[in-house]
Amino acid sequence: MNANIFAAFEIIARQAGGAPFLETDDGQILSYAQMLDTTARYAHALTQLGVQPGDRVAVQVEKSARNYCLYLATLRMGAIYLPLNTAYQINELEYFLGDAEPRVFVCEPAELAAKSELARRHGVAHVMGLSDAGDGSLDLLAEAQAADFDTVQMPGDAVAVIIYTSGTTGRPKGAMLTHASLLSNGQALTQLWGFTAKDVLLHALPLFHAHGLFISGHCALLSGSRMLFLKKFNAQQVLSLLPRATVMMGVPTFYTRLLDQPGFTAACSANMRLFVSGSAPLLADTNRDFLQRTGQIVLERYGMTESAIITSNPCAGERRIGSVGQAIDGVEVRITDDQDRLLPADQIGGIQICGSGVMKGYWRKPEKTAEEFTADGWFRTGDQGILSSDGYLTIVGRAKDLVISGGYNVYPKEVEMAIDALPGVGESAVIGIADRDFGEAVTAVVVRKNDGLGGDEIIQALKGQLANYKVPKHVFFVPELPRNAMGKVMKSTLRDTYGKPVAVA
Repeated sequence: MNANIFAAFEIIARQAGGAPFLETDDGQILSYAQMLDTTARYAHALTQLGVQPGDRVAVQVEKSARNYCLYLATLRMGAIYLPLNTAYQINELEYFLGDAEPRVFVCEPAELAAKSELARRHGVAHVMGLSDAGDGSLDLLAEAQAADFDTVQMPGDAVAVIIYTSGTTGRPKGAMLTHASLLSNGQALTQLWGFTAKDVLLHALPLFHAHGLFISGHCALLSGSRMLFLKKFNAQQVLSLLPRATVMMGVPTFYTRLLDQPGFTAACSANMRLFVSGSAPLLADTNRDFLQRTGQIVLERYGMTESAIITSNPCAGERRIGSVGQAIDGVEVRITDDQDRLLPADQIGGIQICGSGVMKGYWRKPEKTAEEFTADGWFRTGDQGILSSDGYLTIVGRAKDLVISGGYNVYPKEVEMAIDALPGVGESAVIGIADRDFGEAVTAVVVRKNDGLGGDEIIQALKGQLANYKVPKHVFFVPELPRNAMGKVMKSTLRDTYGKPVAVA
C-alpha cells in the first residue's frame, strides 16, 4: 500500500469527481477531478526540472488555487514542500535557501530577477514563476504536460513537508513532517471535527503556515468537502460568506474582527456548525463575547509546527473556554517537571508529547533533535501547562520566550539584534504581551543612548528589514533592563510591567 499521503487524497478525489473542491473569491471553481489533472501537470513539470523524491521545492508565492495545487503536486511526486512566508525579505531568505538547498525555488514572476541571483548563490538549480493568472514560467511548463501522473510510492516515514520554526536561541529549525504523520493527524481531525462531504470550509488562512497549508485543507481533502478559498481574511467578505459555509478555521484576530462587525449575529452564522481557533491564544473574554453574540463557543485547539494538532476541544461534547481540550487520536500528552518526571493532574509543568503526529526531527540538526526529545522518546514542546484529571489541557505559558503574534512565530533574538544595530540604541529585549487582536503583540523594551530616539523611529527603521509581523507594535524605553543575579534579562518582569500597553512611547 502506498503511504504517500496524496494516495489517500486521490482515492477520495476520484470518488468526488466533478464535485467542487475549491472555490476562489473571484468565483472560479476547481473540481476534485480538475485538481487531479492540475497536480499531475505540475508533478510532470517538476520532474522535467530534475526534481526527484526527497528533493526540496521552496515556494514563496501569494495564496492561490495554483499555489495549493503545487503543494499537492509536490507531495504526489514524492518531493519535499518547503513553504516560505511571503513577507520574508531577501536577507531573511538567504538562510532558508542555504540551509534547505532546494532543487527549485518558486516565486512571483515579478520577483524572478531579484530572487534568481540570491538562488544562484545558494546553488538552486531552477527559479520558476507561479502566479494566480497562470502566466508564470512554471505554470506555462505545466500547461504543456499530460494530465495524468502515477502517484509516487513513498514509505510512511518519508518527509513530506519542512516548515521552519523559531526557538529562542540559534537560527530557525526545519521541522520535518512525514507522510504518515500528516495523514494520521488529518484523519484524526477529520473524524474529531465531524467533516463530511456536505461541509463547506471557509479558508481565509495563508498557505505558508501549517494551519492553512494542511491542518485545515487536509480535512477537506480527506472528507471530499468544499473550500471557499479566500486570498486573505477580510471581515466583511467573511461575514457575507458565512451563510454558505459550515466550518471556519482561524486565528484569534479573525474572531475579534468579526465581533467588531455589527452585522455579525447568530442569524448570519446560523448555517455554521463549527468555528475553530488556533495558532495563538484566544482570550477567554473574546470567546465569551462570541458565545453571547452567536450562541456558539469557538473550539480551541493546541498545535505546533513540530506536531500539527496535539489537543482539541470536542466538536460534540464539553468545550471548556480557556482550555485547549484533550489529546487527539494518535497523540499522547503528559506534564513533567524540569527533570522529565511525571507530575500529577492539576500541577503546572512542561508539556511533552509523543505519537504518530510528531515530527521526524529537525532538518540537518541531529544534535538539536536529540536535545528536544527525552530518553523515552517524548518531545519537549517548551510550553507550560496543566492537565486536568479528565485530560483537558490548559496552556499557562512558555518556558521559552517565543512570541506568537497573529499565528506566526516571532524569534525575539532576531528582532533584538535588528534593534540593537540601530543608531542610538544601547540594548533591547523583545517580549510578547496579551493582545485582543493578535493573541500576542510583539513589544520592544529599549535602553537608548540618545533621548531623542523615538518608538516610531525604531518601528519605521525595522520595516523593510523584517517581515511586518516581526516588527514591534509597541516600544517602551527604560534606563536599564531588569536582570537576575546571573545577568539574564528577566523577561517575565517586563511582561508584568508592560502587560497592558496603551500607546507607543
